Amino acid sequence: MASLDRVKVLVLGDSGVGKSSLVHLLCQNQVLGNPSWTVGCSVDVRVHDYREGTPEEKTCYIELWDVGGSVGSASSVKSTRAVFYNSVNGIILVHDLTNKKSSQNLYPWSLEALSKDSSPTGIIVSNGDYDREQFAENSVPLLLIGTKFDQIPENKRNDVLTRTAFLSEDFNAEEINLDCTNPRYLAAGSSNAVKLSRFFDKVIEKRYFTRDPSQMQSFTDRRRFNFKSLHYD
Repeated sequence: MASLDRVKVLVLGDSGVGKSSLVHLLCQNQVLGNPSWTVGCSVDVRVHDYREGTPEEKTCYIELWDVGGSVGSASSVKSTRAVFYNSVNGIILVHDLTNKKSSQNLYPWSLEALSKDSSPTGIIVSNGDYDREQFAENSVPLLLIGTKFDQIPENKRNDVLTRTAFLSEDFNAEEINLDCTNPRYLAAGSSNAVKLSRFFDKVIEKRYFTRDPSQMQSFTDRRRFNFKSLHYD
């Protein structure tokens, strides 16, 4: 695995949950001063050390694809958005902890990306409930990130965290709750930073050390994107 190898990670969630601010924080280690609506897809890159501190340590580029729009978009918009879902190695699902609807919408977001709007096989049962056991068979690593943690009143935090714990179980994914305007939530050595690093390691492991041909596909041509400066973990 060469030092320039890369993986593609989608960043999905409703408009306004803070995906652009999150990606900027992850890639630039800075707070995004004036976030704007993402039209289409915005791509940024983070440099990650796979299995840092071990003999297997390797450097890899993490491409973070911030996909704009909403799950309620017209079919023509979803069809156009599907091009971003090719050759995906991992997915970060982002929701606003103060907005329960944004949490519920993570289910259709994940299905849209994983099935590209085809009929999902054994993922949703007939009554519309989420089937976590069958979804656990999904081979694409997922990470759940809740934003605006600072805006939750102290007396409501336990209820919110209980709700996100159920989401984590449904998606078979670790969860991180943070405030995108405060880099300390991802400070080196913190539990959030450890979870993030573990997720990226898993994505790289699946991409480069799996025998699954679907995970070995080449990436979509990146030349049309203007990548920003890189940030080391």
